[in-house]
Amino acid sequence: RVHLLEQTRRDFVANVSHELRTPLTVLNGYVETLRGEVDDEISPWRRSLDSMHMQTQRMQRIVQDLLLLSRLESVQNGQRHEPVPVPAILAALAEEARDLSGDKQHQIDLQADNRWLQGHADELTSVFSNLIFNAVQYTPEKGRIAIRWWVDAQGGHFQVSDTGIGIPERHIPRLTERFYRVDSGRSRSEGGTGLGLAIVKYVLQRHQATLSIKSTVGVGSEFTCHFPSVRVVEQLRQA
Repeated sequence: RVHLLEQTRRDFVANVSHELRTPLTVLNGYVETLRGEVDDEISPWRRSLDSMHMQTQRMQRIVQDLLLLSRLESVQNGQRHEPVPVPAILAALAEEARDLSGDKQHQIDLQADNRWLQGHADELTSVFSNLIFNAVQYTPEKGRIAIRWWVDAQGGHFQVSDTGIGIPERHIPRLTERFYRVDSGRSRSEGGTGLGLAIVKYVLQRHQATLSIKSTVGVGSEFTCHFPSVRVVEQLRQA
């Protein structure tokens, strides 16, 4: 009975998210068209249109994340996995993070082992980007963000550490719950959906990996993904 209830919940979320996608796309399209008009009659509504545009985009991101979560829950772990070029992906994401940082002028450092992972490239990229971009969003200007990928006897490890605002200890066990927010107002103003870490959790489970979180308020946070040794590709495949 519990299994059937869970399946019903997943189907409901997937169906509602899918149905919302089209009207949101249409609505956002009309708003963008109006924002592009230079007619004087539109000017008094400019601020309202900008707010509508921001909120429809946020709703679209929520729908996309819900659909991704639904797919992660429904697709079996036995899907075909291939070698994933972790160093190249992290290098690209580090550049994106620097662009996202903009005027905040974060110091973003990357240290990456040259070994790859056996897995699903898009899903792993989602994990890496969620953790990196979260660090950019919640680290004050001129703060430091360190991205590391290394391999040891225990397996492969991906880590993002920052000198950000930190997270109170009581919140850490619940961070990977859907829509859980440490500070609802701040999270919404930053454009977060509250689903990023839930996606991280599901993807890691599908790769037999785990997530550890350390954080101190006012000092910073450290998120580390631990992958088993069997997932590490010791030598790159030649084309």
